[in-house]
Amino acid sequence: MSEVINATQQSAPPALLARRTSKRWVVSAALITLIVALPVISVLFLALFPEENIWPHLIDTTLPRYLATTLQLMLGVAIITLVLGLSTAWAVTMCEFPGRRFFEWAMLLPFAVPAYVIAYVYTSLLDYAGPVQTAMREWFGWRNAADYWFPEIRSVEGATLMIGLVLYPYVYLLARAAFLEQSPSLFAVSRSLGHSAISTFFRVVLPIARPAVAVGLSLVLMETLNDFGTVDFFAVQTLTAGLFDTWMNLGNLGGAAQIATTMLAFVVILVTLERYSRRKQQQFAARDNRDPIRRFKMSGPRQALCILVCAAPVIFGFAIPAFTLGQFAWEYFDESWNDTFVRNTLNSLFLSSAAAMTTLIIGVTLAYSRRLHDTRGMQVMMRLSSLGYAMPGAVLAVGVIIPLAGFDNWLDSIMRETFGFSSGLLLSGSAFALIFAYTVRFLAVSAGSVESALQKITPSMDMASRSLGHTPGGTLIRVHLPMLRGTLLTAALVVFVDVMKELPATLILRPFNFDTLATYVYQYASDEQLARSALPSLVIVLAGIIPIILMSRSISKTRSIG
Repeated sequence: MSEVINATQQSAPPALLARRTSKRWVVSAALITLIVALPVISVLFLALFPEENIWPHLIDTTLPRYLATTLQLMLGVAIITLVLGLSTAWAVTMCEFPGRRFFEWAMLLPFAVPAYVIAYVYTSLLDYAGPVQTAMREWFGWRNAADYWFPEIRSVEGATLMIGLVLYPYVYLLARAAFLEQSPSLFAVSRSLGHSAISTFFRVVLPIARPAVAVGLSLVLMETLNDFGTVDFFAVQTLTAGLFDTWMNLGNLGGAAQIATTMLAFVVILVTLERYSRRKQQQFAARDNRDPIRRFKMSGPRQALCILVCAAPVIFGFAIPAFTLGQFAWEYFDESWNDTFVRNTLNSLFLSSAAAMTTLIIGVTLAYSRRLHDTRGMQVMMRLSSLGYAMPGAVLAVGVIIPLAGFDNWLDSIMRETFGFSSGLLLSGSAFALIFAYTVRFLAVSAGSVESALQKITPSMDMASRSLGHTPGGTLIRVHLPMLRGTLLTAALVVFVDVMKELPATLILRPFNFDTLATYVYQYASDEQLARSALPSLVIVLAGIIPIILMSRSISKTRSIG
C-alpha cells in the first residue's frame, strides 16, 4: 500500500507535490512581499497622518506649479521618445540601408548615459561661456548675449530634450522586439495593395505593436517622474524636486510623504492607462513569424534619410557626451584619480554587487515559490513585490526611511532605558538602508526574468528530480539554477548597472560622509566643476554599455535575416 502511495506522489504535478511536502516557500514569499510593500504602506500612512499637515499650504502655493511642470515635462519626453524610438526601430528592422547592422545595437548606447550626466555635458557645451556660444561670438563679431538669441539650455524644454535623448531606447527596444515578432505576410499583403513602407507602418505594423509601445512609453514616463539630477541642475520645479525641497530644506517629512503620494498617483494612472490601452487586444503568434524578414529596398535618398534618422540620436545621445567626458577625463586625470574617487568607486561596486546579489536571491525565491504554488494568491504577491520598480527613487527613499528610522528610535529608547547608552542609527544611518531601497526598487528585474525563464522549463524536470528523492530546494539547486545561469547573470548585470546610476534614493539615504559615483558626479556638477566629474561619469557610462550589448544580441537572435 505504501508503495502505491509513493508512486502516486512521484507522478503528481510539482505544484501539488510541493504543497504536500512544505509550505515554507509560500511563507517566505509572503514575508518578502510584506517587507517589499512596507515602503508604500509607510508613505501612505504618513501622508494620511502627518505630524504637521501642510497639504492645504502645498495646494495653495507650490503644488499646482509642481504638477503643471511635471505634466509638461512628461508630455514633451513622451513625444520625443515616441518619435525617436518608433522611427529608428522601424528603420533598423524593416529597411535595408548601409550601417543597419551597426545601428541595431548602437541605438541602445544612449541608454548607458544617465540623464543627469548628459545634462551636465550639454550645459558645459551650450552655456554662454561654453565653446558653442563662444565660437559664435567670435565668428559673427557679437559682443554679448544681447546681440543674439540662443535657446536656454537650463529650462523645461532643455530638460525635456536631455531626458528624451537617453530614454527613447525603452520605446526602441520594445517596438523593435514587437516588429520582429510580426508576420512577414502582413507586409507582403500591404505592399500588394499598393501601400508604401510608411503607409504599411501606420496602417498595419503600429496598431499591432501598440501594446509593446505602450509598455515602453509607460516606463519612459515613470523614469521621467523619477529624475532628479537633471531637473535639479536645470532648476525645473517638478514633483521630485518639490519632494526634496520639502524634506531637505523645510524639514517636513509629512509634507514630503504627501508629495510622494501624489507621485504614486501618477504611477497608478500611468499603469492603468497602459493596461486600459490594450484591454481588448489579444494576439497570437503567426505561423510564419520566424521566417526571414524581407526588408524594404530603399533608394539612395531614402537610405540617406534612414542613416540620418538613426545617427542623430546616437551622436547627440551618446557620441558627443562620451567624447566630451573622455576629453575632460584625459585632461584632468591626475586631479580626478585620487583617494576620494577610488573610495567612491569601491562604494558603488559594493552597493551594486550587494543589491544585485540580494535581488537575485529574493527574485529566485519568489519565482520558484510561484512555480511550486501557482495560485491566485501567489500571482498577487508577485505583482505586489514588483511595486518598487514603479516607484520613483525619491518616493522610495521616503518609504524606506520611515520604518527604518522608527525601528532605530524604538531600539535606541530601549537601549537607553535598559543599558544606559544609545544604539544610534543602526539601519537608517547605514548602507543597509541603501541596499534595502535598491532591492525594493529593482526586485522586479530579477524576479520577472527568473519567472519568465522558469516558465520555459518543462514540469517533467521537477517530477524527475522528485522521483530521485530531491526536495523542492534540492531540485532548485541541482536542476533549475544551472539551467538559469545565463538569465541570472543578465538580471544581476542589469541590476548592477541600474544601482550604479541611481541618484535620488542614494542622495537621501546614504550614510554621513558616504558617497557613490552618482552622488560624486552630482556634487561636482552642481558646483559647476564638470571636469572633475568627468572621470566618474565616464565609469558609469562604460558600465552601462555591457548589458546594452547583451540585450541587443538577444533581440537580434529572435529572427533571421532575409
